[in-house]
Amino acid sequence: MHQVAVVTFDGFNELDSFIASALINRCRKDGLEAFITTPTPAVTSMNGVEVTGQRPMEFVTEADVVLIGSGVKAHEVVADDRLISRLSLDPSRQLIGAQCSGALVLARLGLLNGMPVSTDVRSRPFVEACDVTVLDTPFHAEGNIATAGGCLASQYLATWVMTRTLGKDAVRDVLGYVAPVGESQETVERALRAVHAGEVAVR
Repeated sequence: MHQVAVVTFDGFNELDSFIASALINRCRKDGLEAFITTPTPAVTSMNGVEVTGQRPMEFVTEADVVLIGSGVKAHEVVADDRLISRLSLDPSRQLIGAQCSGALVLARLGLLNGMPVSTDVRSRPFVEACDVTVLDTPFHAEGNIATAGGCLASQYLATWVMTRTLGKDAVRDVLGYVAPVGESQETVERALRAVHAGEVAVR
């Protein structure tokens, strides 16, 4: 079983954490499972939705995949040395992804090493202030590290995880089912194309 930690901080964006975890969890029978992973027993979203974490932050050390969501308190997260110290990640053995302002966390952890990222419009100036190049693309990956920009690009992070762990057929099954009626093929092809383009760009 491949375990995915969907890191979810206080002030989180629901679209980031819930879309990625919901899509990935449709692969449970194939050996891929996601867990909302939080620094405290419960966190509250940017819109006031309180969620109980499924795993504590320390779960990131044993997870095969770690996805870091964004939120309105990203600046507080990266400024909190104690919290950052709990994010012990290893790209040599883990797939690590970040959504929107989650790129700030990757930069704070020193995981980018000159890698450009995808992020959202509001986070862009803050990411660039960390001397990180921001691309005008919804998804970008180098090796075991990936970033996505724009809330709905969370489906691309999930697509990347499913492709890397289970293969493209899993993506076709999952996205083909959840896509709007009449748009299954278009939705699957767009996601696979975005992920492929984001990875091809660095070869």
